[in-house]
Amino acid sequence: MIFSTRVSSIQPSATLAINAKAQEMRASGEKVVSLAVGEPDFPTPAHIIEAAKKALDDGFTRYTAVPGMPELRQAVAGYFSRTYQVECRFDEVMISNGGKHCLYNLLQATLDPGGEVLIPGPYWVSYPAMVQLAQGVPVVVPTEPEDNFLVSPEALEQYLSPKTKILILNTPSNPTGCHYSQSALDQLAEWAAARDVFVICDEIYDQLVYDPAKPASLCQFWGKNKDKVAVVNGLSKTFAMTGWRVGYVLAHEDLIKAMTRIQGQSTSNICSFAQKGALAALTGPFDFVQQMKTAFGPRRDMALEIIGSWNLARCPRPDGAFYVFPRVDAFYSGRVQGSAELCRIVLEKEKVALVPGQAFGDDRCVRISYAVDQNVLQDCLERIGRLLNSLVSG
Repeated sequence: MIFSTRVSSIQPSATLAINAKAQEMRASGEKVVSLAVGEPDFPTPAHIIEAAKKALDDGFTRYTAVPGMPELRQAVAGYFSRTYQVECRFDEVMISNGGKHCLYNLLQATLDPGGEVLIPGPYWVSYPAMVQLAQGVPVVVPTEPEDNFLVSPEALEQYLSPKTKILILNTPSNPTGCHYSQSALDQLAEWAAARDVFVICDEIYDQLVYDPAKPASLCQFWGKNKDKVAVVNGLSKTFAMTGWRVGYVLAHEDLIKAMTRIQGQSTSNICSFAQKGALAALTGPFDFVQQMKTAFGPRRDMALEIIGSWNLARCPRPDGAFYVFPRVDAFYSGRVQGSAELCRIVLEKEKVALVPGQAFGDDRCVRISYAVDQNVLQDCLERIGRLLNSLVSG
């Protein structure tokens, strides 16, 4: 069978592939713990589930407006207004099938063939693939652990070209968990605006930021530069709603209209009763978010302490999300030639699934999610440490 060049150039998601392998091992009777998948280990809050159930009972199962129910779009605008003190309207908001779909629609609407997109690396696995699907060219700007994997305007300048059209930012970051301060984020946006480079800021983890760090957003910058920035967010991480597929984007109303045309010819509206659940999330109590942060903070600190005992590992301190991204290439030798092989050995010998840093553009590292029970996390990290140390001592 003949496939398009487009699909032939796209690799499957490494995070989902690792999780699938772990599920296969579980199905064969092996006890496997996954530290690979990026979703909270909390159930969706009850009031959100009840809202979706009520929508079903009420027969709310038909098409809605393509960019989302007006009242949900207004609730999203209200979230941005309350959280980041920016004035925005419902017609500057669009609801899509998760943050990933928002990003896809944005790139389809703003990128022409051959256009270059600056992507600080390590990056979320789907950014380059989405650029390629839009027939653009991903240009990775590498960062270093010593800089907390944060990019600078000076580094971006080195990769700027006449073909550069878009800069993708992600804070807090998947996979590193590292987070830009508000001043650093604004500085990057100002650099891009001065060079006529459009910024897409992925803020899906915006509420999962740990003291003393503070949440940062380009919402206020967008309020003054609406044609230069789009902000992507959603409910997957904040409200443990990964399977609900509810994402949203804040952008210029003309860009929202363009994205609506694209979505209207691809998926139409997102699930009707999921929108009712999303409305309950955005208009209901937010104490659930604090509960998650209270649980995740100590797990992060424990993970950093244990990884610090891995003799040759180095790990920046993340300020957000629920990942650590240690540098482990000092353990590469002999049969271990990269992060993929290292993760395979850890999975086979310790029955713990990690994600190779190669998938995120940095083969020196591995991604570890601490969105699991703290005792389980401690046991897994200690066993991984003993295995790694045995690789270099043996």
